[in-house]
Amino acid sequence: MRRNRALSAVLGIACATAVTLAITTQPAAAIPPNIPSAATAASRLGSIAVAAESHSSTYDRDLFPHWSTVSGSCNTREEVLKRDGTNVVTNSSCAATSGSWYSPYDGATWTAASDVDIDHMVALAEAWASGAWAWTTARRQQFANDLGGPQLWAVTDNVNQSKSDRDPAEWQPPRAAERCRYARAWIQVKWYWGLSLDNTEKSALGTMLSAC
Repeated sequence: MRRNRALSAVLGIACATAVTLAITTQPAAAIPPNIPSAATAASRLGSIAVAAESHSSTYDRDLFPHWSTVSGSCNTREEVLKRDGTNVVTNSSCAATSGSWYSPYDGATWTAASDVDIDHMVALAEAWASGAWAWTTARRQQFANDLGGPQLWAVTDNVNQSKSDRDPAEWQPPRAAERCRYARAWIQVKWYWGLSLDNTEKSALGTMLSAC
C-alpha cells in the first residue's frame, strides 16, 4: 500500500511538472525589437527637438515607398506577419495562409492575415510633418520599411484605421495597459530617426511614461 502511495506521489509530481512546463513554454506574444526601458525613453524624450509641425499640405504617401522586397518574394508586410505571428505558414508567394496574430493595441487575436494591418508606429504623414519632408526618398523608404526598431506593428485592422496618422496627444491604444510600451516605442522611433515633437505630443508622452 505504501509503495502504491509512493508511486502515486511520484506520478503526481511528474504530471504537475509536465503541466508547469507546458504553461511556461507557451510562446509570448511577439513585439517589435529595440523598445527602450521607461527610464531610457524618458531620457530620450528630453533630448528630442520640439518644433511645430510643418509642410503637412505637401505630404504624399507615395513619397515613402513601402512594403519593399526583403528577400525572395517576401516584402516588409509579409516579414512583419511572420515575425510577430505564431505558427505562421506562408505559400510560395510568401503570403500568410495560416497562423495567429495578437494585437497589443486592443488585446485581440486574429487567425486571418486579412484582419491584420501593419501599423507604422509613427505614421508616414506624421513623420513628414516632423522633419521627413527634408529627407531623400531613399531615407523615407528606409523609414517606411524599418524592421530593426519598433516602427512596424501587426495590429487589428480597424484599430489601425482608427489611429490613422494621429500622434499620442490625439490617439492612444484602447488597451490602457499597452500605453506605456506605446509611448516608449514612439519615443524610440522619433529619437532614432531624428524627428521632432510638437508641444502637445511631448506632454502626452510624458504623461504616458509617468504611468509606467
